[in-house]
Amino acid sequence: MQIYLPIAEVSVNLFLLLGLGGLIGVLSGMFGVGGGFLLTPLLFFIGIPPAVAVATGANQIVASSVSGLFAHLRRKTVDIRMGWILLIGGFAGAALGVYLFNVLRALGQVDLFVTLCYVLFLGVIGALMFVESVRALRRSGRGKPARQRKRGWAQALPMKMRFRTSGLYISVIPPILVGFFVGILSAVMGVGGGFIMVPAMIYLLHMPTKVVVGTSLFQIIFVTAFTTFLHATTNYTVDVVLAVLLLFGGIIGAQVGTGIGLRLRAEQLRILLAVLVLAVCTKLALDLLLTPSELYSLGPPGES
Repeated sequence: MQIYLPIAEVSVNLFLLLGLGGLIGVLSGMFGVGGGFLLTPLLFFIGIPPAVAVATGANQIVASSVSGLFAHLRRKTVDIRMGWILLIGGFAGAALGVYLFNVLRALGQVDLFVTLCYVLFLGVIGALMFVESVRALRRSGRGKPARQRKRGWAQALPMKMRFRTSGLYISVIPPILVGFFVGILSAVMGVGGGFIMVPAMIYLLHMPTKVVVGTSLFQIIFVTAFTTFLHATTNYTVDVVLAVLLLFGGIIGAQVGTGIGLRLRAEQLRILLAVLVLAVCTKLALDLLLTPSELYSLGPPGES
């Protein structure tokens, strides 16, 4: 069953869109990521123009993240104070990111830039997460406790604050910087930034994994909502029909994903997320390097 998307100006299978939304919702509930790192490239693959995919993908992330967050709030695995600190940097980063996106779109280089960003960040983050997760899984398999990382630079900086849910007493500067960087990625790449934020919160801020997922979703909701608003009012690239279909599938999928995530160990969750990240990175890299099946496009310039 085909449905026409007015802003994207393409027709897409209705059930395919619902399925994509559900898949992203499952990832959101399992890993604490918005799922945009997978959703946006998948929208590219089915013919959605990159500018529309980025702006609308950010909108879908809000709903799937809200659904997953409620499940974590019931289990008291959300550090609200840390979430608000992350938001301070996130809002500033999102505003800067939308400005950069507009400049690149005016130059006609947004498609290439977004794809290159995906290949670079997904490749680096996925490889690092995979290696670390395999090591942690091997140690736990031999009955050895996970190594306790030394708390260094984040504790040495000024402006410290106590985060009781995470059991931390650290400077607010590192969380603000993490939020700022993720805000830029959210605006430029149409992602919630969870694939960056989750490992950053674990390996840089040393937050417990069980708290990281819910706190990541808390920050993602507000930053992606702000990003969507900016895109809608400056670029007019948010396709409401596409967003509603993705939202419907995402809300249901998030509840399923949360249940699955609670049944898996932290090391298993991280290694599964790393494999997904590397798979998407490989697909995007191949699309850049291999000769396309169709060398010409009938679409308008910059919207191929």
